[in-house]
Amino acid sequence: MKRILFIIILLNMFPAVAQQSITLEECYNSVTKNYPLAKQSQLLETQNSLEADVISTTKLPQLSLDAQATYQSDVIEIPIANANIEPLNKDQYRATFSVNQLIYNGGTTVASLAVKSAELKSKQKQVEVSLYQLRQQINQLYFSILLAQESNLLLESKKIQLQAKLKEVRSGVKNGMLLPSSDKVLEAELLKINQQFQELESNKITLIETLSRLIKQPLNIATEFKNPLIETHPENELIRPELELFQLKKDEIAHSEHLISKQNAPTLMGFATGGYGNPGLNMLDNSFQPFYTAGVKVHWNVFDWNANKKQRESLTINKDIVDNETEVFKLNTAIELNQQQREIEKIEAIITSDQAIINLRKEVLQMADSQLKNGVITSSAYITELTNLYEDENTLIQHEIQLQLAKANYNVIKG
Repeated sequence: MKRILFIIILLNMFPAVAQQSITLEECYNSVTKNYPLAKQSQLLETQNSLEADVISTTKLPQLSLDAQATYQSDVIEIPIANANIEPLNKDQYRATFSVNQLIYNGGTTVASLAVKSAELKSKQKQVEVSLYQLRQQINQLYFSILLAQESNLLLESKKIQLQAKLKEVRSGVKNGMLLPSSDKVLEAELLKINQQFQELESNKITLIETLSRLIKQPLNIATEFKNPLIETHPENELIRPELELFQLKKDEIAHSEHLISKQNAPTLMGFATGGYGNPGLNMLDNSFQPFYTAGVKVHWNVFDWNANKKQRESLTINKDIVDNETEVFKLNTAIELNQQQREIEKIEAIITSDQAIINLRKEVLQMADSQLKNGVITSSAYITELTNLYEDENTLIQHEIQLQLAKANYNVIKG
């Protein structure tokens, strides 16, 4: 007896362990972390780090090795008779190793790194925007699953009610108070309910599998989907990642303007070259010899035919374009929010009407129940009234889920 009791306890424990639940907010967080697009943020950071390293190499000494061998058709000769100066060889050889070190470039390197950093922030924010836009798709799937979940509970309630009524009718048929076929009508309706259960379960499994793939989380038919209590706050300001993206684009443009302003600054370089060749720096010494040179040089592009100015004007236009995109986005979002608010108000009014209809249906069903017990109406008439109540209750559930969906979409649009 103790062993049997232990087995029963174990069987009751396993479903509790296997049972899992999930919330709408957890779905949002999961898609942000696990959706394949999320990997791009780290990839962009790695790519930006490599590009920044390339830019930073301009601060390091630049080393180069050159070697050449030439044959000339003519060489320099000293036009002095009996000077005993050996003419240069027509075949000449030279190998050099040069070092160039940037000393000053007006801050161009620092400005270039700032542009790269601004580009990274914009690209990563674009990834965040794309991930945020998946939320409405998650809303649609999540609340469709909730609807299937609630419809299943309602159908189960109808089934229990019919099973109880079937017992009463069978008793009435046995006692000769009801027609012999009265119980068959109820049995047929119960078979229909089993078909509806199968259809609901099939649709729910499809929805769950789709959501599971989207958020990269293991979900199944046993998963409990929590029904969120969603409130909207129309008075709050618009907080969308797109607005941050527009600002980051403007920051990127500002950094680009700063870089362009540095491009015409003078550049100061230090250099040193050492080599070995024939001839060396002494052109009169016709032999292999080492040599070296060292010094500094300045480069300054004094006039660029207004190219720098035109680049800045182009960036100013880009800034105006971003401002225009921001204005368009705010306008479209305001329109969406207004439409969603009207949808919420409409559904709330319909739900009030649904509740009134259900109250009337319940009164009618109570009368039908009493009439069936007394043999005044048939089982078919009773099922008609029961089905009417069930359909109206199902409609109420649909509208309640639609209301939650509309509120969730409103909050997603609002940010």
